Amino acid sequence: MSHVVGKEPDLECGVEKLRLDVVRQTCTPSFGSGTTPLEEVGHSSTLEFLMMRGVEQGCRLIETSDQDFTDYMKCLLIMLDEIKQRNLQVDAIVTLGGLGGRFDQTMATVETLHHALSMTQLPLLVIQGTNLAFMLRSGKHTLRVNTGLEGDWCSLIPVGGPCLTTTTGLKWNLNNQVLQFGKLVSTSNTYESVSPGQPRKCVTISTDQPLLWSMGILR
Repeated sequence: MSHVVGKEPDLECGVEKLRLDVVRQTCTPSFGSGTTPLEEVGHSSTLEFLMMRGVEQGCRLIETSDQDFTDYMKCLLIMLDEIKQRNLQVDAIVTLGGLGGRFDQTMATVETLHHALSMTQLPLLVIQGTNLAFMLRSGKHTLRVNTGLEGDWCSLIPVGGPCLTTTTGLKWNLNNQVLQFGKLVSTSNTYESVSPGQPRKCVTISTDQPLLWSMGILR
């Protein structure tokens, strides 16, 4: 999972090469769960310029009026449909942004990660600044965190309900313990210490419910 860290420029180039479609949101400031384009861009003339530039580069403008989904969810739905229609071979979906700024919008990103588990089997990662978030499915996972691009902190957050969890490779491991708001949440964790010159051990996580993994990464 951590192998995508540090490759944001390559990912951006990949997006440009694929000429992914521009999604023109039709939300209003007063209604719906999504944010408006004007809030994101700051001025309507800037938005119009960006849309025109996208069209000139071969992008499509897609009207979306559904107010029941966040903007992130709308984009994800369109992307998954495009992947299916074009029969694209995709290993993972990486979102750049969505973990900073307004707290409610950060939580909307987390909700989308949880929602996406029923939409696709593709891994869906979110990266912003020095943060990476990924929703683990129920089951056992092995995370390779020895690329040298990882930061010092990590966390396991039970956003959808109680999670019976066991881990290895962390400083504060869980041994068949329940993570649950109001009881125990594994924030501000870190990795098991190793001798100087030795690679960091893999982290293993077993959970019976979806569990949010987040970690620090280096710029």
